Amino acid sequence: MPSSHDQNFKNLILDYPRQAIELFAPEEAEGLGAPGVRYLPVREEQLKERLGERFRELDTPVLVEWPDSRREALLFLFEEETKTRRFSIHRLAHYCLDVAELLGTERIVPVVIFLRGGRYTTELRLGSERCAYLSFACLAYAFRQQQARDHFGSRNLIARLNLPNMRHARSKRVAVYAEAVRGLLELEPDPERQLKYLSNSRRKNICFRNNKLALSRKKSFVNF
Repeated sequence: MPSSHDQNFKNLILDYPRQAIELFAPEEAEGLGAPGVRYLPVREEQLKERLGERFRELDTPVLVEWPDSRREALLFLFEEETKTRRFSIHRLAHYCLDVAELLGTERIVPVVIFLRGGRYTTELRLGSERCAYLSFACLAYAFRQQQARDHFGSRNLIARLNLPNMRHARSKRVAVYAEAVRGLLELEPDPERQLKYLSNSRRKNICFRNNKLALSRKKSFVNF
């Protein structure tokens, strides 16, 4: 079963799929602002039934459809990895091939999101010196490679909520946390969703007191 942290991150992608694509896969974000674009999560029951043990609850497949046909439907496969060393490009390639066969599509964009730093590979090549018989690549986004200050004021809510997961000086921690919570209050008009993610914040020792951000001495924050 995924941890509450992992489930929070998955919920974040499902709640804000357009912003997830714009942040984690900007190369494939063309046309997302067109009228009527639909974001459809693929039913987990369907994947579990067909993929069996190869199904991972942390994977988040989202199908994007353009009603005006400016682009063919595109399936984004988001994989979040809290610990970089656990990532396997072989497993991801296998999963993408399974989903492609299951859903009858070749329009798939695999995206891996790393919460922490570390080494990882984004390409796989099987073949000989003469020919590559199987080539596979994925997009990758590593929060620890991002500078939090560069995303202050961002209109992307996922970026704002994850500011504490980005690089910042220890002395700037309170300012970073405050900017994350401020982003939620500014960019999310739905009170229920505000409460949903503020509740996650409070469980990580963040709260508002007299309209000011207050932190406990513990190091954790909202790890979506």
